[in-house]
Amino acid sequence: MHKIGDNLNKVSTRIEQAANSVARAAAGVRLLAVSKTRPAKAVRCAYRAGQRCFGENYLQEALQKQALLDDLDLEWHFIGPIQANKTRAIASHFDWVHSVDRARVAERLSAQRPAALAPLNICLQVNADAEASKAGVDYRQLPALAAAVCGLERLRLRGLMAIPARRSDPGQQRAVFEQVAEALRQLQRQLPQAPLDTLSMGMSGDLEAAVAAGATIVRVGTDIFGPRQSRATAGD
Repeated sequence: MHKIGDNLNKVSTRIEQAANSVARAAAGVRLLAVSKTRPAKAVRCAYRAGQRCFGENYLQEALQKQALLDDLDLEWHFIGPIQANKTRAIASHFDWVHSVDRARVAERLSAQRPAALAPLNICLQVNADAEASKAGVDYRQLPALAAAVCGLERLRLRGLMAIPARRSDPGQQRAVFEQVAEALRQLQRQLPQAPLDTLSMGMSGDLEAAVAAGATIVRVGTDIFGPRQSRATAGD
């Protein structure tokens, strides 16, 4: 656990260097610590090191962890696949949802968001590589979904999230991320009334390319909390 603080510093340094390489302000990139499968004590350790934003994929695990950590001022992001029967709990217990790819799910989240809470921040998940095995909306369907979500009262459409296929070449990584960034720019022109300011993309293995392409949130798990069993999910 004592390494978590050091790891956070290392990842923050990588983000700063990546931002500097393209003349961006590092302050414009938020680090989301992906704490799925990690114990509550690991989150508490990261909190003591200054981390405040945490991403979870699995609802029941996240709810148990939140109960154990309710003494801390944390910002919780849901970044995993959304089942229709889980929307009420997600709408009630998270500040952000990164993985909306269907209008019906968005409608349920809006209807079930408690009135006492601020509108739920939403990112639409795009299927950046058109992979049949991955969730996400196709680029061609994105404008209609964005317009529908933008009209929902209890949601605040903030931007896009992507999980591209793994690539080892930084140039190829950046090219895919730049497609996502261009999709966001198109939505900003289409929906000028929406606060579309967020690109959630980049993980431990490709955060430099994501930052260079304009990421405003990078989702990092392994390089903060150490290795774990790999899954194809919304953060590493």
